[in-house]
Amino acid sequence: MPSEVDSVSEVRTWTLIGADGRPYQSERPGSLGGHRARKLYGLFTCPSALRAILRGGYVKNRVFFRDEATAVAAGYRPCAVCLPEKYAAWKVARAPKPTNHGQGNRSSFARDEAGNIAKPN
Repeated sequence: MPSEVDSVSEVRTWTLIGADGRPYQSERPGSLGGHRARKLYGLFTCPSALRAILRGGYVKNRVFFRDEATAVAAGYRPCAVCLPEKYAAWKVARAPKPTNHGQGNRSSFARDEAGNIAKPN
């Protein structure tokens, strides 16, 4: 006769990355995959990730996230291949802002009509 211990099945867990960037055990699998070294996340069906996995170079850096908010909070960016709209928005948001506040060229050198630097008087 089986004991009570025999009837308890082992609970499967998955290692996910939390918002703090640290791994934790979850009873549910993640919904997104990512690359630890490149700090990017994407869909499990991403053609770029699937090609990299087939080559074998991606697997050791593979990470998983519960959701997109967690991936972003952990400092990962969207994949340009499988999430192009989110990648484009991320890229625009991180683009450097102009430092001259719309005041044009702040160079101390004057230029002549041809664009050459004119010598001071």
